[in-house]
Amino acid sequence: MKLTILGCHSATPRDNARPTAQILEMKGHLFLIDCGEGTQMALRRNKVKFARIKHVFISHLHGDHVYGLIGLISTFCLLSRESDLTVYGPKGIKELILVQLKLAGVYTSFSLRFRESEINTPQLLLEDDSLTVTTIPLEHRIFTHGFLFKEKPGDRHLDVVACQEHNIDKAYYRKIKQGHDHIQEDGEVIENELLTTDGEKPKSYAFCSDTIYKEDIVPQITGVTALYHESTFLKSHEHLCEKTKHSTAEQAAKIALKAKVGTLILGHYSSRYGDYELFRKEAQEVFQNSELAMDGKVFKF
Repeated sequence: MKLTILGCHSATPRDNARPTAQILEMKGHLFLIDCGEGTQMALRRNKVKFARIKHVFISHLHGDHVYGLIGLISTFCLLSRESDLTVYGPKGIKELILVQLKLAGVYTSFSLRFRESEINTPQLLLEDDSLTVTTIPLEHRIFTHGFLFKEKPGDRHLDVVACQEHNIDKAYYRKIKQGHDHIQEDGEVIENELLTTDGEKPKSYAFCSDTIYKEDIVPQITGVTALYHESTFLKSHEHLCEKTKHSTAEQAAKIALKAKVGTLILGHYSSRYGDYELFRKEAQEVFQNSELAMDGKVFKF
């Protein structure tokens, strides 16, 4: 699982501070999460292949999370893209994009699909043989949800020695790795646990963009490999959180601690701060394994 931060700052884009956008590489997929201004330039800078992006996830319709999408789609058209593109986001994302395409006289050379949501409970958006993507209900000034990306359990590890001791033909190894018990010719059942060991623990990533401190998301994200949680403010400006519906680094760390996540990644910093290490320091007082998102930074799990 590989996460590339394309942008991680709040509000207006600046020369060295791009608004929110991320690329998550997981089980052969390349997911684009949010798409603030300048995203396609950041994609090029990080050598991300446009054609591999088949799914775009938009958390909410504030400009610093979505204004780069129309430009990216327009570029896809100029490049004569042929593969389908599905955009997941709150109700209104389809109208926002299609109106701009219509007024600009742009016609897509590919199938452009939209999956809109307006339900404030977790919704399954995408599922295949290897993973699922589900919404995480958040609370912001407009309808907002995050996204939970979860790998499905893979094959178990085969204990070849144990299989040989039970004279099991190699033809059955595949089913045994998939978790099936083995039945001998005389009817004896050999339990799978005697023939295999646990496979790799499935990885998971929770993306929680703009939101006020919201403890009720903890059960859904408990135990995730990595959690991105917005940290717009430091504790010294916590009084602004209720008005703006944002969180502090300390509050993000409290969520990470309660959810027992592997790694906390902070982001969406307010431009009022010049030293981002203050965010890490504040979070680590609550949750030690706290990291800073920075434009161009890559996390591998």
